[in-house]
Amino acid sequence: MKRTGVVMAIALIAVGGAVAVWVGVPATSAQTAAVPASTAPVRIGFVDIQRVLARSSAGVAAREQLEKEKAAMQRQVDSQRGEIEKLRDEIEKKGQLLSADARREKQEQLERKVRDARRLVDDLQGTLQKKEEALLAKVLQDVSGLIQKVSKDRGVGLVLERQRSSILYATPESDLTDDVLRAYDDETKKGAAKK
Repeated sequence: MKRTGVVMAIALIAVGGAVAVWVGVPATSAQTAAVPASTAPVRIGFVDIQRVLARSSAGVAAREQLEKEKAAMQRQVDSQRGEIEKLRDEIEKKGQLLSADARREKQEQLERKVRDARRLVDDLQGTLQKKEEALLAKVLQDVSGLIQKVSKDRGVGLVLERQRSSILYATPESDLTDDVLRAYDDETKKGAAKK
């Protein structure tokens, strides 16, 4: 009986210690020995990647290239749209003069052209989206090392991306974007000078 009481007392002391640690009661000196004495707060910063894309020289050049490709794609779509309008006008104007079979054939031809145009638009949009994603991935790859360098220089221990992190408020000092932009443009200029 006495033995059971002693075991219960030891168990209660162990559980009590665990609960005290869990609840936040100050630990004994033996427990605090494992925790480092100086835990400085971590400084947090953020970078707006969209702004880097929009304002960096490499981002602007890539956007211009995308716009050229988008314009070429638009010309393809406009060409198909012109063919569709021409065929639609022909059916409206000459439809009464055509035989039923000829009219049905023209109508089917129009429907095929409309389907082809929709398919072309979908394909071109997919292609354009993939190119934009590739551009973003390249910029992120190029900028990630620069973000680490700028963060270390400014004493920042954690960096978030502004758009994806849903930052509701941050002081201007937390914004590393301009420093990253300058470093990225400098690196881009150095790379262009080597070529």
